[in-house]
Amino acid sequence: MAPEPGDVVLPALLRAARGSYGAAIRARLAEGGFDDMPRNGPYVLGGLVNHGGAARQLVRELGVGKQAAGQLVDTLVARGYLTREPDSDVTATERGRAAAAAIRAAVTSVDDELATLVTPAELAGLRAGLVALTEIRERLEDVERRSAVD
Repeated sequence: MAPEPGDVVLPALLRAARGSYGAAIRARLAEGGFDDMPRNGPYVLGGLVNHGGAARQLVRELGVGKQAAGQLVDTLVARGYLTREPDSDVTATERGRAAAAAIRAAVTSVDDELATLVTPAELAGLRAGLVALTEIRERLEDVERRSAVD
């Protein structure tokens, strides 16, 4: 028998829920022949192509060190998803844009299914809660950065 949602701590629910998107994205990428996508690659590539984010900012948001960030971008370049520009920025290749379309389709499929399982008010509450958690994280990271400087 599965536990009641109120009996499970929020961090565990968030981790499990994130897995819904991850599984859908991995399946869509594999279907499209993009099974060589590195871990965290969908976040960077999807953010870059689908949301107009800057690669540097997206990699920074992952919270990984400079070496890991550089390796991720290098892998995406080596596997043909990104190309380096002369100003040291990166842009998506045709292959990268196709993979980003698969990522977007996977996210949309989970979003659409979720919308059939909860009411619009519940979905709005979920979004509001996640935004609040993001704000808490950002505040705590600011405090941590200031403490490291002092």
